[in-house]
Amino acid sequence: MTALLEVTGVEVRYGAVPALHDFTISVDQGEIVTLLGANGAGKTTTLRMISGLHHASLGTVRFNGVDISHLAAHNIVELGISHVPEGRRIFPQMTVLENLDIGAFRKPHNQAAKTDRIFELFPILKERRKQQGGNLSGGEQQMLAIGRALMAEPRLLLLDEPSMGLAPMFVRTIFEILGTIRQQGVTVLLVEQNAAKALQLADRGYVLETGRIVLQDSADVLLSDDRVRMAYLGEDIQA
Repeated sequence: MTALLEVTGVEVRYGAVPALHDFTISVDQGEIVTLLGANGAGKTTTLRMISGLHHASLGTVRFNGVDISHLAAHNIVELGISHVPEGRRIFPQMTVLENLDIGAFRKPHNQAAKTDRIFELFPILKERRKQQGGNLSGGEQQMLAIGRALMAEPRLLLLDEPSMGLAPMFVRTIFEILGTIRQQGVTVLLVEQNAAKALQLADRGYVLETGRIVLQDSADVLLSDDRVRMAYLGEDIQA
């Protein structure tokens, strides 16, 4: 496979504090890759740095061979990266349709056809299309946030904690849809608190500790790694 995203030797700082340092990952075209780590390890910072909301003080970020390290966020969207942030960040006073329209702002062509594709992925959003986003359930809001990001026709989708706070039914649905999205040609970089589900879905994974990659391998290998099982899967390997 060909690397779609290459992050090499990156350092990101919040003032004097390094949030990421000597940070290198890659995501190949067509993969689902997951980032695992405790709160504060640098997972959200990674996604924000790739999407242009933070800029690295050192290192490079290349997408499809183009250096995007210092591009503005809207230019990165135009190149083909969409970011679904933690907490969904939908517009609660806007309807479902209006939220989806916002997602297509930088790529407004074929808007009706793109909306129809989102409704095929998320039939409940079609039923709720005239409702305000703030009146949706948490799971429906997460579907809307993902649908809004897909309206920009990304090649790479960045997802930050998509299952957080959701009922198990919605968690299953979200993960099933992520598999469908990959089949439709969208590459996914996933930050997810449910490490077991993330690794069951992903091809590969990286483990972060205090801003550094400390472990990387195929998802199957990470699922069976004692360190990962103890730290992220809640298993006592001595039992």
